[in-house]
Amino acid sequence: MFRPKLLDTLRQYDRQQFSKDLTAGIIVGIVALPLAIAFAIASGVSPEKGIITAIVAGFIISLLGGSRVQIGGPTGAFIVVVYGIVVQYGVNGLIIATFMAGLILLIMGFAKMGTLIKYIPYPLITGFTTGIALIIFSSVIKDFFGLEMGAVPADFLTKWMAYSKALSAINIYAVFISMFTILIIIYWPKITYKIPGSLVAIIITTAATSFLSLPTDTIGSRFGNISFSLPAPGLPLIEWETIQSLIRPAFTIALLGAIESLLSAVVADGMTGGNHRSNTELIAQGGGNILSALFGGIPATGAIARTATNVKNGGRTPVAGMIHSLTLLIIVLFVGRWAALIPMATLAGILVTVAYNMSEWKNFLSIARGSKSDAIVLITTFLLTVLVDLTVAIEIGMVLAAFLFMRKMTQFSSVASITNDFGQINHGDETATTDAFQLPKGVELFEINGPLFFGAAYKFKDAIRVIETPPLALIIRMRNVPIIDATGINILKDVHKSASSRGTKLILAEVHSEQVMKELRQSRLVFLIGKANILPTVDAAIRRYQQWKS
Repeated sequence: MFRPKLLDTLRQYDRQQFSKDLTAGIIVGIVALPLAIAFAIASGVSPEKGIITAIVAGFIISLLGGSRVQIGGPTGAFIVVVYGIVVQYGVNGLIIATFMAGLILLIMGFAKMGTLIKYIPYPLITGFTTGIALIIFSSVIKDFFGLEMGAVPADFLTKWMAYSKALSAINIYAVFISMFTILIIIYWPKITYKIPGSLVAIIITTAATSFLSLPTDTIGSRFGNISFSLPAPGLPLIEWETIQSLIRPAFTIALLGAIESLLSAVVADGMTGGNHRSNTELIAQGGGNILSALFGGIPATGAIARTATNVKNGGRTPVAGMIHSLTLLIIVLFVGRWAALIPMATLAGILVTVAYNMSEWKNFLSIARGSKSDAIVLITTFLLTVLVDLTVAIEIGMVLAAFLFMRKMTQFSSVASITNDFGQINHGDETATTDAFQLPKGVELFEINGPLFFGAAYKFKDAIRVIETPPLALIIRMRNVPIIDATGINILKDVHKSASSRGTKLILAEVHSEQVMKELRQSRLVFLIGKANILPTVDAAIRRYQQWKS
């Protein structure tokens, strides 16, 4: 259940692989620097907290993780959640929520829930991912255009109303820096992949802003003096009332972290041909978030873009991820003081590209054009993420997806009466012939097709009600019933009780599913109906009736 991939990879580790991991780790560390700063600022916390998270959580996630190449750290997906927590509960509340989320992730991992995450519907994931991308984009408009305005409102619509009032005071220098940053990030890979475009943009724009004294906000002018040294570990005072108020945000952080980290691990498996351990990965994510909180960091998870960068540059073991964290630590210790000179417009440009890459707009449009149920889940989750709250979006999205799935499954379930005319099945105006057998007089035969669960049980109940004269025997054919739930069992009990009170013999025929038979035994229906009245074929059921009659 818990076996870090590091233990497996070290068995055949050699100098050649270390060289590749070293190169990949250094490159990913350089890539992670501007992203960690940008994500922290967009989340409403100081820049060093993003760096601390990337160093501490990133190291632990690689050390203990269930993926060979996973890179952990702060990601854009958490911006919305973290910003909301900071606004409502402050930075201390965020630290406590991150710590609680780490504990929840540990529980999920040890409870072997890693495999369950895969059952979250793809339209729901796409809906809240695209919603988060839109929120990230809207959160950086102030710095992108250099707007002179107060604190940006948290509510999406209120935020854009505030922007519309401040658009008359656009800072042309900020716009130029933001656009230049985006262009560098887009076109720099055509020159080389070894040096990330975001770092090149930061170096050029920071140098230009400093030497030309451009009138635009920088990290230093916004946040003052910044300390990039690692603080002593510790937690704020935690009270029961605090835990009660933060349990929902903590659960959201944990669920989002689990989803994104396992999605990232799946992507990495596709790139490397590997196979990650989902439960071990959740445990590592939990440990990373707990340590991040102890050092005053923010939530962390597996980062798909940085993980892909690691793979493309030759990283094949968790050592590369650990080197990425150590690279970040060395950078901030020796050149961290220069980070205060980075223009806020540069970070805004970086986040705009992050938002675009997160948006998955092609997948969004593809799902929206697909089945109605998928489109409903997609658009509902998207709108709730943007206009209400990510927690509400996930909760309602899951419930809606479940109901729509049950509705679809119900459509595949049917109950048909088989007439006395050599086994014809009646479906209203439609008929479909089945096995040829002659039903004796006084026998009613019904066939159930599809799962007999609470969403479809009413069809069976309604079909039984159409019987006008109580038959001598009621045969229920269940050859196409793969599963049955408590509601289906209860319906069969009601049918048996009703049949017994009217002197009708109940027979079950062709119960092929092991799951159905198991439920029949555990509910004592086999005992109530009688084992001799559960037969392998309809012909055997008819012969059973004829034995009674004779």
